[in-house]
Amino acid sequence: MKKKFKLTLGYQILIGLALGIIVGAVFYENPAVEKYLQPIGTIFLNMIKMIVVPIIVSTLILGVAGTGDIKQLGRLGGKTLIYFEIVTTIAIVVGLLAANIFKPGVGVDMSSLTKGNIDQYIQTTEQVQSHGFMDILVGIVPSNIIQSMAAGNMLSIIFFSVVFGLGIAAIGDKGKPVLAFFQGTADAMFWVTNFIMKFAPFGVFALIGVTVSKFGLESLLPLGKLMILVYATMIFFIIVVLGGIAKLVGVNIFHIIKLLKDELLLAYSTSSSETVLPKVMEKMEKFGSPKDIVAFVVPTGYSFNLDGSTLYQALAAIFIAQMYGIDLSITQQITLVFVLMVTSKGIAGVPGVSFVVLLATLGTVGIPLEGLAFIAGIDRLLDMARTVVNVVGNSLATVVMAKWEGRFREEPKNEQDKNYHASVEELI
Repeated sequence: MKKKFKLTLGYQILIGLALGIIVGAVFYENPAVEKYLQPIGTIFLNMIKMIVVPIIVSTLILGVAGTGDIKQLGRLGGKTLIYFEIVTTIAIVVGLLAANIFKPGVGVDMSSLTKGNIDQYIQTTEQVQSHGFMDILVGIVPSNIIQSMAAGNMLSIIFFSVVFGLGIAAIGDKGKPVLAFFQGTADAMFWVTNFIMKFAPFGVFALIGVTVSKFGLESLLPLGKLMILVYATMIFFIIVVLGGIAKLVGVNIFHIIKLLKDELLLAYSTSSSETVLPKVMEKMEKFGSPKDIVAFVVPTGYSFNLDGSTLYQALAAIFIAQMYGIDLSITQQITLVFVLMVTSKGIAGVPGVSFVVLLATLGTVGIPLEGLAFIAGIDRLLDMARTVVNVVGNSLATVVMAKWEGRFREEPKNEQDKNYHASVEELI
């Protein structure tokens, strides 16, 4: 019998991406593209957002209830936050160094740049400016968990799920029916995830088509140096910084990238980390990280470990300063590092988070906020790159935490795990 030829999801997404670019380029500045394609992209993103909260709640409750050790969870939480802070600080420093060494904003003819509209981000700037460490702590504890779930407040959802999971573990046999319910919920939601992913190529086609038709390729030329530097710095960060961390804990960063190739392509095409969160959790668990660690680290990382976003914010801030001929002193750049360390945490649910953070922080070192309007037009294309870095960084974090806790599954040790490597290879 002849073997049927079947395109994998990754190739289907790639075809959708290519067709979207072609359609967007052919129908450049044609309003019909956005009118007919944007609803398709929005429906796909909404389907993904629909399943994120049930998956996080069910898997985290199962993981915590299975562990039932509050000391172990406290230790994991402390280690995770320390690791996130170190890596995001390195990302900020890498962004500053790249901007200072290659100077992408020097010599840019501002008269050739098209201004974008940043009004949609200004209304949320005050929220970020008053966003301090204590605000993060207070925001973790929800007053209404249903409201937090509706708003997608990841930190509140995690807090509730951890406490609820500990409660189930504490009541013993009485909690078994509840645990069975969440096990069924998790299994059902992963089936729904696989079903929704069949529509990913159509969502990618629509979203990338709208992006290209809006901005075209000519609008990229004046900011080409910034785009090239952002992409090159992101690649450097993945290979050198995250690759170095991976090597320290005994894994190969390229193995993780290969494992997540479909998810990274989808995240890049949609500029959304949420679209791949369920599949990333599933794959990193099969890769060897325990369920409770994956369920805690990945969602928390979406608020505290946005490596690509923080790197971009640092680089973009210096770029805008260079455009205006502002020479920031070492003291001002150190101030910028500390401000970004605080303002970039815990606000992942805010739309256009990188723009909002930049608006809230540029003024602290005397950089004109109007400069952001010049890069607003290409922000979607830059967002695609930083989303990939965010996903790789959070995926690696689950391995680092599992290794740090001594719970990473290196090799199949019993009959139950004998198909472990086979399942991973199947995923790849």
